[in-house]
Amino acid sequence: MTTVLIVDDQALQRLGFSMLMEQYADLSVVGEATHGGEAVRMTAELRPDVVLMDVRMPGMDGIEATRRIVGSGGRSRVLVLTTFDLDEYAYEALRAGASGFLLKDALPDELVGGIRAVAAGDAVIAPGLTRKLIDAYTERLPGRTPDQERRLSALSEREREVLTAMATGWSNAEIAEGLCLAESTVKSHVSRVLGKIGARDRVQAVIFAYDTGLVRPA
Repeated sequence: MTTVLIVDDQALQRLGFSMLMEQYADLSVVGEATHGGEAVRMTAELRPDVVLMDVRMPGMDGIEATRRIVGSGGRSRVLVLTTFDLDEYAYEALRAGASGFLLKDALPDELVGGIRAVAAGDAVIAPGLTRKLIDAYTERLPGRTPDQERRLSALSEREREVLTAMATGWSNAEIAEGLCLAESTVKSHVSRVLGKIGARDRVQAVIFAYDTGLVRPA
């Protein structure tokens, strides 16, 4: 059973998400929060598998709430919901540690699939928006820090190739074909890359790759 905390300041929106998830036996809504501060508190109390987080709320917004939830070291993962497909708030939430984002008007199957994927440890980005999002905001990224340099230098040449391919948007199967590796070997490389750079998932790995200048927008 995947437990979900819904965070949105709009009552009708929360009700809609809750009613949708009631239709699935493997999903359970354990709570609803109306702002970021309440989300942080309820996440600590309820320890949901997934926090379905709106970013634009009065008081503490979803970005700061995401940063605090992820920074607490708990097992809860954050899936951000945004209204617009090029929302800077969504990008900043990814940098704060969210495991992905979807549009609020995503189809029910996309939303439920995203929740399941995040709960399973995967990352989710609204289809077709990864490149648009990174291209739009990568020029605002800071320069490489000493800590990032240290983590990047820990990667082997092959692991850098795998990270570059991940940041380009390749799947494990595409990486295997492009680098002439077995898919099981790619999975092992991906796991080691995430561990060495301190990324929770592929989204964080992509952010790291762009942050460090390993990959540049096309």
